[in-house]
Amino acid sequence: MPGDSTAARHEVAAAARRLAAEGLLIGTAGNVSAVDPGTGHVAVTATGVVLAGCKPEDVTIVDLAGAVVLGDLAPTSELDLHLAVIREYGAGAVVHTHAPSATAIACVRDDVPVLHYQQLLLGGTIRVAPYATFGTPALATHVLEALRDRAAALMANHGTVSHGSTLAKAVENALLLEWCCRLYLDASALGPVRELDEAQQLAVIEAAIARDYGSTQEIPR
Repeated sequence: MPGDSTAARHEVAAAARRLAAEGLLIGTAGNVSAVDPGTGHVAVTATGVVLAGCKPEDVTIVDLAGAVVLGDLAPTSELDLHLAVIREYGAGAVVHTHAPSATAIACVRDDVPVLHYQQLLLGGTIRVAPYATFGTPALATHVLEALRDRAAALMANHGTVSHGSTLAKAVENALLLEWCCRLYLDASALGPVRELDEAQQLAVIEAAIARDYGSTQEIPR
């Protein structure tokens, strides 16, 4: 077995602590996973861990079938969900939270429309996966459908899921998702929301491509 997944355990623990500090992970609610590129195994937070104090030893290593490879603690009850997203979409990391604004919306709406162009980084309209009991195959199935062509989705009366090619990107997407949901809550409290239509969204995408938006650029000399 190449590598020992030490770095992956440290990185997942650090990501869990950061998300807890940002208010997206509360107590033991939520979980984080990342594929270890050196082994192909998955580092995932263990069940029952207080995520604000997550340590490397609180992260368990499993293979893509879910069998424990390294660690003394049972992996999260949402392991099947993480593995399904990794297998279906080739994700390098997955984040599941009970972020307050996003979860509030997931208790009321079936989607979150595009109000701000930053939301396009997640793929556009944010879908809400139908409710199913946590840790069940039904929940994983619903979430996979909601994530089609998206980097994030909500889970009805439950929370959020985001993924990315790297752990840093999955965390960034989780934070952006909560920002978009907070924006929607604030805007809708003021009155009817003004959505960006398809033409406006396309214009943003074209402008972002033309300007290499989101990347640092050196000044020509």
